[in-house]
Amino acid sequence: MQLVRQKENSVTKRHRTAGVVLAALLTGAAASGCADGAGEADRQRPPAGQPGAAAAPEGPAAAAAKAERLKRAQAARAAVARKWGLAKVPLVAPAPPAVKPRVTTREGFEVEGGEALPPVFTAVPTKERIVFLTMDDGAEKDPELLRMMTELKIPYSAFISDYVVSDDYGYFKDMQARGVTLSNHTLNHRYLPGLSKAEQRREICGEQDKIEKHFGKRPTLFRPPYGNYNGDTLRVARSCGIKAVPLWAAEAFPDRMEWREWDQDLHPGDIILTHFRGREDWDGSMADMVRRVMKTVTDKGYAVARLEDYV
Repeated sequence: MQLVRQKENSVTKRHRTAGVVLAALLTGAAASGCADGAGEADRQRPPAGQPGAAAAPEGPAAAAAKAERLKRAQAARAAVARKWGLAKVPLVAPAPPAVKPRVTTREGFEVEGGEALPPVFTAVPTKERIVFLTMDDGAEKDPELLRMMTELKIPYSAFISDYVVSDDYGYFKDMQARGVTLSNHTLNHRYLPGLSKAEQRREICGEQDKIEKHFGKRPTLFRPPYGNYNGDTLRVARSCGIKAVPLWAAEAFPDRMEWREWDQDLHPGDIILTHFRGREDWDGSMADMVRRVMKTVTDKGYAVARLEDYV
């Protein structure tokens, strides 16, 4: 029957067939056009779960804009350095490691049975040309120091004692808000090996409590006054949350540097000590001390890094 109908209506069917063929051709052309035009992106797009092609390289305009931004940033850093009396622009520390290095007690600084106690060290193990700046006590509360370090973007760590910071917690809250970590330097800066274990606990754990109360965070770093400690010191420190005991390899003053090492020089990872002091104690200000430190550090090709990024 189907063949008969096609024969009886041959003229009509020829027109109908032609229309069907034309429609098919138009549909195919449209599909081909999508594949050659918008569909080209689909052919170039990698299958799901596979990496795509690398991004196109920067054009001349983008590269020029990036270079201009870098030039302006360097000029701004140079201007800030001049403002604060630095002959050279401080070097920028590399990005901190994804995994902190393993810090161990320096040879000769051990205590009996101290394998599980917080490590005592004067430098952080690293091959980078970086050093760390730390400031102790808290007697001098110089607002110029806060401005200087913020504008120069020099990181530092503070080891504070409550007996000298309690008259102005606000100064150190401001410091903390600028990114400085506040760590433990005991309540009253006493010679710890001369105290009983209970007295040491009051000095160390009492300062932990004070810092947590006034600054909201319990320290994990502790520096004993004068760098003196014994086994009880480290056991007490561990019991109230201390993880490490950084000492120092060099000490900074406004007019000089003093060195622990035999070669009287800096080394990668060295910790530098200084104090919150002013003209009553020094022949200069804290800003003068920072200028001395940065001249020494920069002249020797080092940058200052943030201690807590490594310990």
